[in-house]
Amino acid sequence: MSATTTTPKDAGRKTFLLNMGPQHPAMHGVVRMILELEGEIIRHADCEIGYLHRAFEKHAETETWNNVVPWTDRLNYVSPLINNVGYALAVEKLAGIEVPERGQFIRVIACEISRITDHLTCVGASAMELGSFTVFLYLIKAREYLYQLVDQMTGARITTSFTRVGGVKGDLPEGFAVKFREIAAKVREAIVESDKLLTRNRIFMDRVDGTGVISKEDALAYAITGPFLRSTGVPYDVRRAHPYLVYDRFDFEIPVGTTGDNYDRYLCRLAEIEQSLRIIEQALDKLPSGPHSLHPREMKHAYELEDMGKAGKTELIEKYAAKVDQTLEGMGKDTFGVVRAPNRWATLPAKEQTYTNIEGLMNHFELVMWSWGIKIPEGETYDAVEGGNGELGFHLVSDGGDGPYRVRCRPPCLYIMAAIPLLLKDTMIADVIPTFGSVNMIAGELDR
Repeated sequence: MSATTTTPKDAGRKTFLLNMGPQHPAMHGVVRMILELEGEIIRHADCEIGYLHRAFEKHAETETWNNVVPWTDRLNYVSPLINNVGYALAVEKLAGIEVPERGQFIRVIACEISRITDHLTCVGASAMELGSFTVFLYLIKAREYLYQLVDQMTGARITTSFTRVGGVKGDLPEGFAVKFREIAAKVREAIVESDKLLTRNRIFMDRVDGTGVISKEDALAYAITGPFLRSTGVPYDVRRAHPYLVYDRFDFEIPVGTTGDNYDRYLCRLAEIEQSLRIIEQALDKLPSGPHSLHPREMKHAYELEDMGKAGKTELIEKYAAKVDQTLEGMGKDTFGVVRAPNRWATLPAKEQTYTNIEGLMNHFELVMWSWGIKIPEGETYDAVEGGNGELGFHLVSDGGDGPYRVRCRPPCLYIMAAIPLLLKDTMIADVIPTFGSVNMIAGELDR
């Protein structure tokens, strides 16, 4: 479709409207851009979202407090653990629950692993869309090592559902620290190789250097956060500006750029991967002592513990730990009160208690039953964490029931997408690919 402008100044100038997406590969099937072109120059861009609307907030309002956690996995599904932690922190702030120190350290470790996978995906996918398939393979292979580690920690690679109100699902698996250090070396190797292939590559730099520029003032005006804001030189990071969990105990830097272009955003993300690795290594070194989730002990199946309880052999039960599948590991008595708050009204009892005595069984039953469950006091709160794309916040309202009355998510990439017309104005059509790639738009988070 074409349109001829009518203003005297632009008399005779002809522009064309071009649909880019949602079918275009670089639009990932989830966003549509309507570009007004004069030749290959973009005079105006209109961005249409909503192709992956998931109704997260309304779904959450029909669930119990803990049952919302699996829905948070589907927000930024590239870094789901950060979503899990952000939501749980908001509920705990509303309820006045304090997570044990070891549980806080484990949450930090989980968040930083997710941040690395997020940045690896963004840089790798952006490189592939600009023709560098080799870098994509290097970085996705590094991400795969981390996904396997997440699988060992949570029981799932992506849909982790790791947090609970009051803590985390379970302790770290056996040998986690050693395994992580091996993987960290492989991730660093992949970053070095990618840096060699891209950072001073003339073809790559021609596509990203000086394109997608946004000023510091405009970024702040649009409420943009994360690497996109830091690329303009603003060192705002929720972990440093409003410390949560135990982030104030770690030594790490906030990488910033100077020009606010696609190249600076690429450099910021690469640098942040190293900072996240540093944080995890420090967290593992400082991890408070506590019983291990896989503490050596004779284990019995649930039915065996139940039979012992029914037979009155309660004095023998103390000798054994509950044998469970991977998704329930770390929920036994060895970690109760160490990685989860010892609040009977909010935290599931240890599996040994659930399986062997009526009090533990009733406590578990009441916490998971609809209309019973955790009762959060009336009130409302907002809490935020540093997500892969910036400030990820949750505004919660409780009416005193067993589930949220109102949930509102602040998705960081929504504000960046609002600035797309500004970023693309008077640029070339080829600049859409690197610019949109640097936004790192995750549709599950954007459309909620």
